[in-house]
Amino acid sequence: MKLMVAIIKPFKLDEVREALSEIGVQGITVTEVKGFGRQKGHTELYRGAEYVVDFLPKVRLEAAVPDAMVEHVIEAVELAARTGKIGDGKIFVLPLEQAVRIRTGETGDSAL
Repeated sequence: MKLMVAIIKPFKLDEVREALSEIGVQGITVTEVKGFGRQKGHTELYRGAEYVVDFLPKVRLEAAVPDAMVEHVIEAVELAARTGKIGDGKIFVLPLEQAVRIRTGETGDSAL
């Protein structure tokens, strides 16, 4: 099992969720976060005053998936979240040692 973590632009959330549903990902966790990568924020103008926005709003998606689905999930997120502009985000794949469904006690892939 793997824990897939994707950091994407907020307006792409619905497209990514739909893409993951289509390939059979049953559950995701979504968190609103702020951060920056290579773009290092940007400058905005508000009521005539210029100010720097260091941390940009992003969305963090997490999904636990069986090993066999990892490449499909990466491809689905990549296609749905891509705008072709800087700040599209990243996908991280982490090893997941154990998963337990609290209600039934199922473990491993069957808990997903």
